[in-house]
Amino acid sequence: MKRLGSFPVEPMQEFDVVVVGGGPAGGQCARSLAKAGRSVLLVERHKDFAINSFSSAGTPLETLSQYDLPDSVVGTYWNKFVVVTSNQQGEWKTPSAIGAVLDFGKLREFLASDIKAIGGKVWMNCRYVSHSHSSDQSNGQTVVSLVRNGEAVTVGARVVVDATGPFRAVMYGKNDPKPEFLSGTGIEYLIEVSDEVYQRYSDALTFFLGYKWMPKGYSWIFPMAPNRLKVGAGIINAEHEVVKETEPLKHYIHLILQDYMHLSDYRLIEVHGATLKYSCGLQDVYYRESAIAIGDAVSTVNFLGGEGIRHAMQGAEIASKHIQKYLDRQTDSFQDYQTEMHRVFLKTWNLSEKFGMKKYLQDCDEIVDKVVAYLRPLSLEDVVDILFFYRFEKVSKGLPQYFLRKLDSLWTRLTSRLRKLTH
Repeated sequence: MKRLGSFPVEPMQEFDVVVVGGGPAGGQCARSLAKAGRSVLLVERHKDFAINSFSSAGTPLETLSQYDLPDSVVGTYWNKFVVVTSNQQGEWKTPSAIGAVLDFGKLREFLASDIKAIGGKVWMNCRYVSHSHSSDQSNGQTVVSLVRNGEAVTVGARVVVDATGPFRAVMYGKNDPKPEFLSGTGIEYLIEVSDEVYQRYSDALTFFLGYKWMPKGYSWIFPMAPNRLKVGAGIINAEHEVVKETEPLKHYIHLILQDYMHLSDYRLIEVHGATLKYSCGLQDVYYRESAIAIGDAVSTVNFLGGEGIRHAMQGAEIASKHIQKYLDRQTDSFQDYQTEMHRVFLKTWNLSEKFGMKKYLQDCDEIVDKVVAYLRPLSLEDVVDILFFYRFEKVSKGLPQYFLRKLDSLWTRLTSRLRKLTH
């Protein structure tokens, strides 16, 4: 232990990597690095993971095996997908579960617990302040300033990871220029309902589109656990070509509760929300010297569906690989990380961004209704492939049956008119 005059001074703790932000991206990145034998510190600003559990977290079933996630992080499983528009409804179903709804708080808690079990450290109620390079450049160390339980503390790291989501707190200083962001805001109600009401929605992801339910975005009902549902609404903060004024988000949530679910009796457990900032064309800063950004801090969320958790975890795995190369001095830059992230995400994200902008900010109700009618003949597997795996070419499978229905409708109208003319 060093001494300052007659007083002992605790030596600064040093880590290979300090990950700032305990969301799915930060947790998975720290977990992956700890498994690889790296010394890791995960920093989370909240005192526990139950605070601001803002994600509904619907995901395909493969996510659980892909990231070795236990059943304990699952709120429930789903085998039905429902889309409600202003004028109609589409429903797709399979006999067995095809996806899961993750409990966002339990997922983050599991990742943190796994990190500690492997040998990494997790500091809760710890806020990032700043980072700077050590005056001793030979050790390649970065000094990270934190506030832990109200007290200032510094640690050393060779790499600092920005997993602070829309805050991008590590990657950008207060006065640093930023790319242009498109923002979206969502609010969710976690409610407790009767067994009868819960069973109506217990196996389905239900989405609402159109002017009535949520102009400039979408709303949803997700089952979370027995007798618990999440009802939410999200909006793109940009101008719509047709709709010029919207109501507050809570208006659309209450519209679902009253006009669709016809709920007169439920218990409101929690209200939470968040704002996401998305860089169109993925123009984020991915790295600066020994700092690297992951997850929502580099827009690793799909614009079309707003889904981010499994993409954030995938991006974290990619980052972990490049961080280890950096630690092993196989590279002195994270340029290859940015290149790989663009290779994996950019093309799909650009397409999703294009379709999302059209759906949320241009399409009228009639077009939204036609899209649902067009997709109705497809199987749920096909719908999942389109919406979760972005296999947009499968949309064409609905074309023959769509035209057959149109021809059948036309033929019915013609024969009806002929019968009237002949009588």
